[in-house]
Amino acid sequence: MRLFLGTTFVMDKPIVVIIVALIILVVLAQSVFFLIKAIQSGKKMGIDSKIIRNTIQGSALFTIAPAISILIGVVVLIGALGGYALPWLRLSVIGSLTYELTSAEAVTEVLGITTITNGSEYVTVALVMTLGIVVGIVAVPFVCKPISGRIDKMKLKNTEWTELLVTAMFIGMISAFLGFIFSDVLSGLEGWIPVFVMLISAVTMIIMGLIIKITKLKVLENYAIPISMVVSMLCALPITHAIIG
Repeated sequence: MRLFLGTTFVMDKPIVVIIVALIILVVLAQSVFFLIKAIQSGKKMGIDSKIIRNTIQGSALFTIAPAISILIGVVVLIGALGGYALPWLRLSVIGSLTYELTSAEAVTEVLGITTITNGSEYVTVALVMTLGIVVGIVAVPFVCKPISGRIDKMKLKNTEWTELLVTAMFIGMISAFLGFIFSDVLSGLEGWIPVFVMLISAVTMIIMGLIIKITKLKVLENYAIPISMVVSMLCALPITHAIIG
């Protein structure tokens, strides 16, 4: 698409793609490093090589499901931003589609644009998508442990109240995202498209749950969310076409 190349804005300029690729390579190198260290530690502990190999193979298999979800997220974010370098970086290293897409949409709405057309808009969107989530990363070591300790103490005093509090927090988080889904329902049938897609995803999850319960195939639990996402996204196309044309 379009950083500056003469008078033309190039979002995925080669230097940007190279920087993103180098960052991702560093992350992959870290993964390989810790994998080797884990294998060495396992051997020192006397764990059988077959068990180590099976553990690695099982872990690799179970990473396919979340990888599919991430890939879908990258595709969605590419469609929203119009370039692939930033979505590739954000969702390959650390990020969440629910946060990244919401942040990008909020910024573009404030700027009054539908697509990024210049460097200023690109930098603004990138900063909001990255700096916002950094707060959570930095806060985790300092905030989560005290909160977890207090919750554990609350469990000892009143288990029912603690479960109610945690459930309420979870529902509150889900409600925040539901606000985006139902935000345009008063604008007409077009505003119901996100709702229809959500319902299809929910029905697909219910069907997956029934299949898992009937077949006893626990391995499908890791693929239920990616499958529901794929099905709902595929259904979003004909639904949008039927409503908007």
